[in-house]
Amino acid sequence: MEPRVSSDEFDERVRKIAALAEPIRRALYRYVIAQPGPVDRVDAADAVGVAHHAAKFHLDKLEADGLLETEYSRPPGRRGPGAGRPAKRYRRSSSDVVVSLPERRYGLAARVMAEAITLAASSGRSITQALRDAASAAGRGLGEQAREQAGPRARRGPAVKAVGDVLAECGYEPRLAGGTITLANCPFHALAENYTDLVCGMNFDLLDGLTRTCDRAGLQAVLNPAPDRCCVVIGEAD
Repeated sequence: MEPRVSSDEFDERVRKIAALAEPIRRALYRYVIAQPGPVDRVDAADAVGVAHHAAKFHLDKLEADGLLETEYSRPPGRRGPGAGRPAKRYRRSSSDVVVSLPERRYGLAARVMAEAITLAASSGRSITQALRDAASAAGRGLGEQAREQAGPRARRGPAVKAVGDVLAECGYEPRLAGGTITLANCPFHALAENYTDLVCGMNFDLLDGLTRTCDRAGLQAVLNPAPDRCCVVIGEAD
């Protein structure tokens, strides 16, 4: 399942991206990531036309923000006595930094679809049925998370809140009113625009799996498309 993003994590991602708003820092970052191997501050400074001390300041800031990683090594081909001390060298960070407004979760959709393809290939099921099964399984996983958050003896109110919290963490932007949860955002928006039936069906099976698993909430997913929101509405179970 795709890692969930808390408010603090979101703020941290925004802060890291904001570091690239500074023009020199952005130029240095672009230079470093375009190189086939790690580079030192002298090469980076010369490449973008800034003083060496300025390059060091900005490169170290990019390292502190998690956008670059460092190592200490000598330039290629320089070995043995007289080669000098290893220099600090910079390369692209191995971690991903993604900020999407409104929040999208294409990684979640990709994982469900990859699981569906794997199921179809190994079981002989149609890809349509395999996608339904994979989406339901992913939804049950989210439902288990909601049950754990609510606690083993939770009444309906806390259980509904836990479902809303999980939906919020998945980017759905839930709005609770009159016993109905409206999902103000579609985490799979671009996919749904181009493959509406496929993606909306997958989304329904995922949310249906969630609500059925967190049964103490007394909720059910209903496919009810409308402009400017998710195609599924979650209401009180019959």
